[in-house]
Amino acid sequence: MVYSNEEIEKTRNSKEYDRRVYTSRRINNYRDLAFYSIEHYKYHVAYKYRKSPNDKEIIEKTYSDAGKDIKAFGTAMLNRNLKEGKIAVIGKNRYEWCMTYLGVTTAGLTIIPLDKLLPEREIGNLIRRSGAEIVVCDKSYVPSLKKLKESNETNLQEIICMDNVVDEIKTWESVKEEGQKQLDGGDTKYENVKIDENKMSILLFTSGTTSEAKGVMLSQKNVCVNIEDMATYSKMYDTDVILSILPIHHTFECTISFLYGFYSGVCIAFCDGLKYYAQNLKDYNVTIIVAVPVLLEAIYKKINSGIKESGQEEKFNKGVKISKFLLKFHIDVRKKLFKKVREKLGENIRIIYYGAAQMEKDTIEGYYNLGIDSVQGYGLTETSPIVTAETDRYHKAGTVGVCFPALEMTIIDKNEEGMGEICVKGASVMLGYYNDEEKTKNAFEDGWFKTGDYGYFDEDGFLHLTGRKNDIIVLRNGKNVYPEEIEGLINKISYISESLVFARNENKRDTLLGAKIVYDEEELKKEYEKINLKDLKAVEKTIMRDIKEKINPQLANYKHIKKVIVTTQPMEKTTTSKIKRNLELKKL
Repeated sequence: MVYSNEEIEKTRNSKEYDRRVYTSRRINNYRDLAFYSIEHYKYHVAYKYRKSPNDKEIIEKTYSDAGKDIKAFGTAMLNRNLKEGKIAVIGKNRYEWCMTYLGVTTAGLTIIPLDKLLPEREIGNLIRRSGAEIVVCDKSYVPSLKKLKESNETNLQEIICMDNVVDEIKTWESVKEEGQKQLDGGDTKYENVKIDENKMSILLFTSGTTSEAKGVMLSQKNVCVNIEDMATYSKMYDTDVILSILPIHHTFECTISFLYGFYSGVCIAFCDGLKYYAQNLKDYNVTIIVAVPVLLEAIYKKINSGIKESGQEEKFNKGVKISKFLLKFHIDVRKKLFKKVREKLGENIRIIYYGAAQMEKDTIEGYYNLGIDSVQGYGLTETSPIVTAETDRYHKAGTVGVCFPALEMTIIDKNEEGMGEICVKGASVMLGYYNDEEKTKNAFEDGWFKTGDYGYFDEDGFLHLTGRKNDIIVLRNGKNVYPEEIEGLINKISYISESLVFARNENKRDTLLGAKIVYDEEELKKEYEKINLKDLKAVEKTIMRDIKEKINPQLANYKHIKKVIVTTQPMEKTTTSKIKRNLELKKL
């Protein structure tokens, strides 16, 4: 299929929509990325972490330390004489994970980051499918990986543990030391490697909300171009500290926190776990948060509740009005004015990067009122991952920003409202799906990658997302309903944690829209003191009444919610907190 000029209309990376704020440093591959920073920021702290959450000691690693470890581990891998050069890594966010990733890729080998939350059987399946010859892992995975290796059903030759274990399994530290001895003995394999930035270097398996994981093949060039583009939109400084909390195997956390952070010379602090999140923000003097909206919205709801409970709501709102007025004259008093509120969140935070889903306008504005900027991005694993983003200068709440400079975007199969499927092409689009020509072929049309996401451009070139193609509900009258639009409104209700809009055909003429609601008992009790939480029918009736009175009036009649199913049990999600829609719909 060839798209007509009328259909393509206008790509959104033309000069008219060029929103670059900065000039970025050119990098062709991971060696360019890593060793520039290792040289220029050699005495800067690259990583901070504790061995365990209760340890008082904070371990620090400089960029110089990282450079030595990357080179040593890469050398050790090259001396394994691997047939295909495929190394998988699985475990929590940690220093050894990052050094494995860069050690492998800068040695010209292929890294396969695996999801640490996958069940044992699926991990084994992905190791088999990928052809991984070595797995670097946390100690909790050693027993199951040993069984897998002994089964001879995979190409797995060696297991390397990132922890100290009393076993025949080699530790990451011992392998690194092995590589260092080889270097000290004059080994030049690592130095002599020529990186082919256009071949597959990263094999990522999508977590997927609908079907079997697809193996996405990315080159170093794919990711490097994406980092260069990000650097033209929003700046990280070598004085910044990022708290790494999202699963690092996921391309959003991996590219933005880990790789773009390393590119910029920042310090990455590893979070000790959600339980310690607030404390870590203070302990590590965090300035940048990379997160998903569900976490940020939950934090903001708590901030709002705290302000209300303290009886300071009126005073706070007056403060917001005063600060907004002063900002018109370029006088920023937000950090001083809301110091006490910011202390609870982390008083040094200057910017939030978020993706994976859209965040509510109220939340975005709420953080801004506290003096915290935010940059929303949109992308997919297949696009390395960012496609569009806001910039340090150009923001528009409710959108996912503007197209990256190295990409072209278009909307195809538009409806009367200008909505259609988002398609993209350019240097950061994947090579294809691993060992699956059919899926690769179906993912592209005339060179354009079909994202499966629906949206539209506004008059300023900002992209608005309306939902996934597979999630759209088509009513019997032909009208399309985008469930995420309605869920966003429902989730604004203070006591609602999350929601899922679904459809049921009541008869041959009518389709009923319902919503599964996950509510917070404590917050519901605050809203309705006399409610009996043990009476589920009373709870359901109260929530349904709120939706009828607060949500339905904001929607067209055909989008009204007519039924609710309520629960306190969270819905099943992917590792980036996206609801597994198909799984939840099957339950319903």
